Amino acid sequence: MSTKAGTPCYISPEVLTGNYNIDCDMWSVGCMLYILLCGYPPFEGDDDYELCQSILKGRVEFDGEEWDTIAKDAKNLINSLICKPEKRLTAEEALQHKWMKKHIKKNTEVDFGAMGNFDNFKNFQQNSEFKQAALTAISVQVSSDEIKELKELFIQLDVNGDGSLSLEEIQKGLHGKENQGSIMAML
Repeated sequence: MSTKAGTPCYISPEVLTGNYNIDCDMWSVGCMLYILLCGYPPFEGDDDYELCQSILKGRVEFDGEEWDTIAKDAKNLINSLICKPEKRLTAEEALQHKWMKKHIKKNTEVDFGAMGNFDNFKNFQQNSEFKQAALTAISVQVSSDEIKELKELFIQLDVNGDGSLSLEEIQKGLHGKENQGSIMAML
């Protein structure tokens, strides 16, 4: 693997340098866990270049006050995922980590409240960086013709023209015969 692809917030240093393998996914898992626990990504930059430079340094910090209530084992797991590839945990090792075993039991739901402040993640969801990451993920999976179709469908569904879809507009669109097939195909 040598193609530089990924969402900047989650991309590993080895992907940036163009020499990586499946281990890079565990770096991304560490970044996602970091975000779930505190509500913001582990690396920052004013633009993609600065963000990539920060990622290449690979220094994870737990400075904010939101980290005061996060268990040391959770921080240890993050540090064991966001690290050099030769030290990085595999998926199996991560699942066997002390912190994971404590919070995830077979056939039970994950209690994010017990892991950290889940409100932080809710706040991150509203962040434009998160929206940009989601749009990037969609854009690499969808052809330009499909994007055009999605845009046309969106315009049809956005009855009041405010640039966003309300639940009511989506429900009306689902009941409209001309849109129903298109919407269901997307789902």
